[in-house]
Amino acid sequence: MLENAQMKIAVFSTKQYDRASLEEANAGRHELHFLEPHLDEATAPLAHGHDAVCAFVNDRLDAPVLELLAAGGVRLVALRCAGFNHVDVSAAQRLGMTVARVPAYSPHAVAEHTVGLMLALNRKLHRAFNRVREANFALEGLLGFDMNGRTAGVIGTGRIGAVVARILQGFGCEVLAFDPFPEEHCRAAGVRYVSIDELLSASDIITLHCPLTAENHHLINADALARMKPGVMLINTSRGGLLDTRAVIGALKSGRLGHVGLDVYEEEGEMFFEDLSSTILHDDIFSRLLTFPNVIITGHQAFFTREALENIASTTIGNITEFETTGRCTNAVTVNA
Repeated sequence: MLENAQMKIAVFSTKQYDRASLEEANAGRHELHFLEPHLDEATAPLAHGHDAVCAFVNDRLDAPVLELLAAGGVRLVALRCAGFNHVDVSAAQRLGMTVARVPAYSPHAVAEHTVGLMLALNRKLHRAFNRVREANFALEGLLGFDMNGRTAGVIGTGRIGAVVARILQGFGCEVLAFDPFPEEHCRAAGVRYVSIDELLSASDIITLHCPLTAENHHLINADALARMKPGVMLINTSRGGLLDTRAVIGALKSGRLGHVGLDVYEEEGEMFFEDLSSTILHDDIFSRLLTFPNVIITGHQAFFTREALENIASTTIGNITEFETTGRCTNAVTVNA
């Protein structure tokens, strides 16, 4: 054990960039053991004898996994992400375990990626790039539209959604928003809060920025898609479970959806963050999405900026240190969080 280490941490789903940012933020304070596998029921025993686990978005933290962790001495689950829909928080509390998250790391990172997807889809940059590489300079099929004057609907106006709204206003869009808890600073900036029905029917662009809960699972389903304008652009950089992917495919085939940009996918757990280029994808729904020329998918990279990684690491180590020092954590998640 390191001489000045305070807690022993098993870090799951580790990539090189995770290790670099966490080691820099840690500065030798805690004993970090980096593990490449995802955390699940099979790998949970690797955390035996550790005080805490550090987990990411595609790690599994249901009741059976948490019970194994608790039996091995784990008292803290330090998430290096904002979302916690993959954690059975009730089970954690029952087991006396604290779950801490990173509530904000860089809303600008996700917001800028979101708008990047909009621009790429609208101006068909992915198709133009491939054409020019083959010396094809024809413009047929690359027609876009002015963002200026279009109506953009933002579902969820927390930290990320508010930044997206501000950027879209800068393009000259009229911004509609739906959120059960409207933000007065957004309203003061000219964002107009409306019902979900009005947002779906009036928007040329719809972008999702809300956490995944039991209540909004498949928020965008066949019924919601049917209420949208023909040719609407749909963007999701939030959580894959907000979309009914089969219904999205149907709406793409019918032309109801004109453009789709995704950074998340409901069944991404076994794919995203991994290099599967030499394997066959067995997810037929995902493979179907890849066949559409008006769909762009990125592999959960919206958060991936230097600033975000630094903030995630700093807050994660801070959560661990606070728990070690006080037994509590400001960023703890509770059942009612």
